[in-house]
Amino acid sequence: MFHQLKNKNLYIMLAADSGLMVLSLLAAYLLRFEFVLEKNTLQQVVATLVWLVPLKITVFFSFRVYRGMWRYAGMDDVWLLMKAVSVASFLAVTLLIFITRFQGYPRSVFIMDYLFTLGLCACLRLIIRSWFQRYTFNRKQWSFSTALRYDKGKRILILGAGDAGEKTLREIRDNPNLGYWVEGYLDDDPKKQGCTIHSVPVLGLLADLPALVKQYGIREVLIAMPSIKGSVIRQVINACKSANVPFKTLPGLGELIDGKVSIKAIRDVNYKDLLRREPVSLNIDKIAGYLKQKRVMVTGAGGSIGSELCRQIIRFQPEHLILFDAAEPNLYSVQMELKHLAGYQRYKTVLGSATDANLVDKVLGNYRPHVIFHAAAYKHVPMLERNPWQAVTNNILGTRVMVEKAMAHNTSHFVMVSTDKAVRPTNVMGASKRVCELIIQSFFGNSNSCMMAVRFGNVVGSSGSVIPLFREQMARGGPITVTHPEVTRFFMTISEATQLILQAGALGKGGETFILEMGTPIKIADMARDLIRLSGKEPETDIEIRFTGLRQGEKLHEELITEGEGIVNTDHKKIMVLKSGNHWNGYKTQAAYRAWLMDRINELSDLANRHDGCAIREKMKEIVPEYEIQDSVCVI
Repeated sequence: MFHQLKNKNLYIMLAADSGLMVLSLLAAYLLRFEFVLEKNTLQQVVATLVWLVPLKITVFFSFRVYRGMWRYAGMDDVWLLMKAVSVASFLAVTLLIFITRFQGYPRSVFIMDYLFTLGLCACLRLIIRSWFQRYTFNRKQWSFSTALRYDKGKRILILGAGDAGEKTLREIRDNPNLGYWVEGYLDDDPKKQGCTIHSVPVLGLLADLPALVKQYGIREVLIAMPSIKGSVIRQVINACKSANVPFKTLPGLGELIDGKVSIKAIRDVNYKDLLRREPVSLNIDKIAGYLKQKRVMVTGAGGSIGSELCRQIIRFQPEHLILFDAAEPNLYSVQMELKHLAGYQRYKTVLGSATDANLVDKVLGNYRPHVIFHAAAYKHVPMLERNPWQAVTNNILGTRVMVEKAMAHNTSHFVMVSTDKAVRPTNVMGASKRVCELIIQSFFGNSNSCMMAVRFGNVVGSSGSVIPLFREQMARGGPITVTHPEVTRFFMTISEATQLILQAGALGKGGETFILEMGTPIKIADMARDLIRLSGKEPETDIEIRFTGLRQGEKLHEELITEGEGIVNTDHKKIMVLKSGNHWNGYKTQAAYRAWLMDRINELSDLANRHDGCAIREKMKEIVPEYEIQDSVCVI
């Protein structure tokens, strides 16, 4: 408050508002008495103004109306002004009733005075904002923008006349150095045709793009439609290519977590935009309930899923985050990101393997994590086909160690990251992850730990994903290699997958295998063609697509549920839980099944130590009857 008193602009604002308050009451009296004020009425006006104006100014101060800079006034300032004027008018009327019982005062005057005060004060602020926007952005903005319009500005169209398009236009105007001049909008909504946004017209539909590009000399198109589906993005890209005009986009809503659209977020279209899925709606309170101010551990913290889990978890302000990974470069990378980019300091790094029982026991004993996300796993299918003992050691034995130690140290939540390749597996990697799911089912309920698994398909851009491979192949001029023309996979973004993993952790009661809604499977060949087109080239013409045949252990089509499993809906529309009709694989009790399973895993461990690939597959088949063993090389 006292600091504000040193600002000379404050007194200008006070004088302006005081003048408008005088004008408002005078106008109210003039309207009430048909512009004829007798002497006694005029005396009443003057006597009222003596105390009414100071009262209103005092209320304005109490509502902090004068803290806002009028050149940036917006709807928030108007709402604040409405509250202040309402309270001031209420106090004035109450005071008159208390002192004079409103005798001699026309009641309609104070209703009109309220409306005039609110309208005039709001209009003054918006006029000043408009003035600064158009003329006093050093006046150079206006002349520079005008020069750009006719000489060297990059004339653009904005696709999408919605909130994102409106914010994009405002930011372009606020940043003249960008060198953009917005000629108009395109939108397929018939209600928006012929309308304007900040004087910029909606010029037509997407189908009109080629003609408008020629008519206005458009040099770039900005796609400001963050909530549309990937199929529509494909149509937009095709339209831009047919019009021979470059295009850029705003990220999808899932990436705009804070709800802000910034010109800095404009980027080239990538495959995530074509995949664009409906944004994830999270129950923040439920997730915060088991993460906020809790000690959280992530195994495989430096991997694709593990590192994104860390980024999402710190949003919920855990007490400590324990980063556990066997790969030194990955662990160092996520540590530096949290420290320097996210500004999160409450973490501990542990370099080691989940198979090291003594290390895991010591880490859990020292840090006592409330929640463990177990994302550490080998997942490259052909690699594990050639080295199946590593699937046993790292995936199966590592999971058993983590589960047993989590139970011993009373970890409240244990969430294991699984895969759709665990469904009717045709490869060692999928079979090993199915065994991990069975470990969770065999142990849950035997301690205070709430244990569950979360199963989902491929994530775009993860390590081992086809997209980085395709980009490397395109950079070399091709060919792009695809295993089979009909091969399909489920895909979601890493951020969506990890957010749903966190949500599943809040839903679990113990022993569940959750599956994430993956949408429609995508043909890998179609994905390759889309990526080629995004690079500005044509499939087969500029870059060849070569089919190489399915690799060892690969399926033509992946699945999310197996025989005997049924899907049950949860409170979240993108998360389902599998309800198995036979948890214990023919055994009568959980304890009996667990004893049998642990014996088989011990045998697997012995076979892994002997590097006996064929025997490992046969033993996995015994544990997971639906596992289909394919012809493979059984030795190193």
